[in-house]
Amino acid sequence: MTTRNLPALGILLVAVALSAGCGSDDDGSPNAATPTVSSEAAPTGLPTPQTSPSADAASPPSAAAQGTTERRPASPPPVVLPKRPTSAPGAKQVIDAFRAAGLKVPHPKDRSVDCGPDGLGLGCSELMATDAVTVYVFPDETSASDIAETWGGQSYQRGAVVLNYLEAKTPAADRPRYEKVLNGLR
Repeated sequence: MTTRNLPALGILLVAVALSAGCGSDDDGSPNAATPTVSSEAAPTGLPTPQTSPSADAASPPSAAAQGTTERRPASPPPVVLPKRPTSAPGAKQVIDAFRAAGLKVPHPKDRSVDCGPDGLGLGCSELMATDAVTVYVFPDETSASDIAETWGGQSYQRGAVVLNYLEAKTPAADRPRYEKVLNGLR
């Protein structure tokens, strides 16, 4: 054995000793597997670390030892949104009213799933986004008022419905027309 191999051998023996004492699932029972170092010499004359199986070799290894991962359901559970008040128009109804009044509502997208706990978590009941305006319908006027105040001058509230202009490209001069149509809905 050369002196160049001695540091590597020392590190290897320390690693085996540490793995035998640390991080094992040994609960102190006599059947727990404990790694041991064989005194057989490798062809180069260096001892080779080997683990010997325990007497309880018939027990299946844990999932972590097998390298398997936990299985999750194929699809996430459905998001349950709060109900909108019956007195409030639906978000799609508001968008349709804008369109009927000749207002621009390009690229409408139902993003109601963003209302729930996995999305924005705003607690809204319905959410329709367009390039011109985003329509939020909340389960009550208090929730709508809180959000409208948060968005300041970039929103308009009527009852449980909030029009949001934050990401919209609607000029400020055109916003009163959207608000007038919303006010005319029952």
